[in-house]
Amino acid sequence: MELRKLIEDEARAARSAIPQLDDERVNEALRGAATLVRDRSDLILTANDSDYEAARDRLDAGMLDRLRLDLSRVEALATQLEGMSSIPGLERKGDSWRLPDGLEVEERRIPIGVVGANFEARPNVALDVAAQLLKSLNCAVLRTGGAALGTVTTLVDQVLRPALEQAGLPPGSVGLVRSADREGARLLASLPNLIPLVILRGSGESTASLARVAAEHGVRALAHAEGGGVLYLHGSADRDKAERMVVESLDRLGVCNRLNLLLVDRDAATLAPELVSRVGELGIEVRATERAAAFDLAAEPLDVEIGHEWANDADRVATITIDVVDDLAEAVAIANNETSGLAAGVVAEDRTAAEAFLDAYRGTTAFWHATTRFTDGYKLTGAPETGINVDWSPGPRGPVTYRDLWLRQYRVIGDATQQL
Repeated sequence: MELRKLIEDEARAARSAIPQLDDERVNEALRGAATLVRDRSDLILTANDSDYEAARDRLDAGMLDRLRLDLSRVEALATQLEGMSSIPGLERKGDSWRLPDGLEVEERRIPIGVVGANFEARPNVALDVAAQLLKSLNCAVLRTGGAALGTVTTLVDQVLRPALEQAGLPPGSVGLVRSADREGARLLASLPNLIPLVILRGSGESTASLARVAAEHGVRALAHAEGGGVLYLHGSADRDKAERMVVESLDRLGVCNRLNLLLVDRDAATLAPELVSRVGELGIEVRATERAAAFDLAAEPLDVEIGHEWANDADRVATITIDVVDDLAEAVAIANNETSGLAAGVVAEDRTAAEAFLDAYRGTTAFWHATTRFTDGYKLTGAPETGINVDWSPGPRGPVTYRDLWLRQYRVIGDATQQL
């Protein structure tokens, strides 16, 4: 059977399940899925071991880290599913008002319907996204690349679908593209009548190209293609706080919210050599702009654009960029105009300066004395994210959770006497 028809069949099965979803049964399914994750952890880990071994020579260290599951990460999946089941469902009623002619108007939040999700070597995303969509009473069609397909298939067939069925919901509420063919991703983003929205997670150009495919076919995309955290050290920065923020921002390198670009104010430039040395002790290379190199740093010259995201650079994942800026205004300008707009933080004892930075930064998340690693739906809102949307347009932005996955509808009630 051709791939397009397989995906259409999955989407139609998901669409037919939408009227049967309700908060109570979805929560029951999520609790059941958590139990099955624990009960069937051996199956999950066996599938993941096979995926990992097959991908070992093809993926970089960052992607292998995202692909790999162990007992602690499997337990985290179960814990997140339990957490999702216990938090309040999406409030369906919004504002309401009465017009002068007596019409009663109420804003409602209704489900989108079937949402597609494409993600790379991240098997945990299968449960994160499916749970978010079900919690918002939407259905899903998932698609992952060949590296994680075995693990994701196990999670769908041995966890999600049995849990849905046990809760009295159609197992087809969560569909899966059972092919590693890249054409599957393009097709998922090309079916506006069946899948009006796709969530796209992955590295740079591949995800950006899928977003363009979606736009060409009239499919809305929430794309998480770029990242990279920015940290600005103001002239009033405390040395110990600066070091903690830098180190804690580099605990994992293959993630989008890690420290990518360190901006040091000229008035804090005496901190730079020590920080570069500390980063080197972590086994991470520092690339310095020309003006940063003038401060005699133990760093190699920067040979890419200042906003280059190292987490997506397979050959140089363990790298950060450092620059020295003239003032706060320049730091904000670089963060706003030269990076993805994912997240930026400031280290400053001067409250006025810190607030000025927070007010001027236009990215999705701004931090003061907290690491950009907290740019995460679960950490900030208690709900795992479907991705982080960095679009410069109205709509869900930043970590996207079930609270964002709805359509606005106006419900209007009259008494048959109103006229235009």
